[in-house]
Amino acid sequence: MKWKYVLTNHNETSERHPDEQLKSRYYKTTQSAALQAVKEMFEQMDGCHIVAISAERGEISVSLTKGKKAFIVATIVSVRPFETAIDFSVTTETKWFPIDFGFSRQLIIRLYDQLAKRFTYIGSGIYSDK
Repeated sequence: MKWKYVLTNHNETSERHPDEQLKSRYYKTTQSAALQAVKEMFEQMDGCHIVAISAERGEISVSLTKGKKAFIVATIVSVRPFETAIDFSVTTETKWFPIDFGFSRQLIIRLYDQLAKRFTYIGSGIYSDK
C-alpha cells in the first residue's frame, strides 16, 4: 500500500486505479438487485444514514456518523446483462489535517468484502485495457 492512499481523507475506486484493491469491481447481478443489496448493506451498518438514492443514475449517497464521520457515494452501473460494476467514493471528515490514516481505503475494502458475500465476483478493472 502506498502512502498517498493513507495520507489523504478521500479515496475512490476506478477502472484504472493503480491500487489493485481500489479498482472497480464487477459482480454477476443486475443493476436493480445490486442497488437493493447496497441499500440494505448500508441500512444494516451501524451509524449509517442514507441521504439520497437515485435509481435512474444508480447512485446511493450515505452519511456515516458513528466513529469516524464520512460521506460515501456508491455508483452501480450495469455493463451488460448480469454484469454490474460497483464503485465507491469515500471522504472522511477530519478536523485539523486532510488525513484519515487509511480509513477511507479500508472502508471501501470492507464494503467490497460484504458485497462479495452476496454476489458472484467476476473481476476488478476488467475493462481497463479496452
